[in-house]
Amino acid sequence: MHFDARTQRALREAWLDADAIAAASDRVAELVDEDADRLREFFEPAGPYHSDMEMAHSATDRQEHATADVDLFTHGSDLRGYLSLDGWGVPVEGGRVLRTAEAEGDDEGEDTRETPALVELSLGATVHDRVRFARDSNEL
Repeated sequence: MHFDARTQRALREAWLDADAIAAASDRVAELVDEDADRLREFFEPAGPYHSDMEMAHSATDRQEHATADVDLFTHGSDLRGYLSLDGWGVPVEGGRVLRTAEAEGDDEGEDTRETPALVELSLGATVHDRVRFARDSNEL
């Protein structure tokens, strides 16, 4: 069960039985796994990446990162991992896709699909902030 005791109590008071609460808990875990997959998809291609990360000694509010790689894992409602940027890294303490864009289908008539265009990661020690990343700086 991924809900804390207070949340479970509130759900029971809202007339959800144990099976419904367990199903909701399982769905939360599925959604977190889907988000992790979408974030991995965003960071798979080669750079550059753009972010709104505040950086010491930077004269701009948008940063360009030549490389980026993310290693994520999930457990229940938690999404955690590590982000490597241009040779340094920071723990990831959460994340989500903020905006998608339509990707091109292949030459064989494959349907187009939505791909992450703007994502947000909650970064841990040394950054302690939510940071948005995009492939196109105009998306920020």
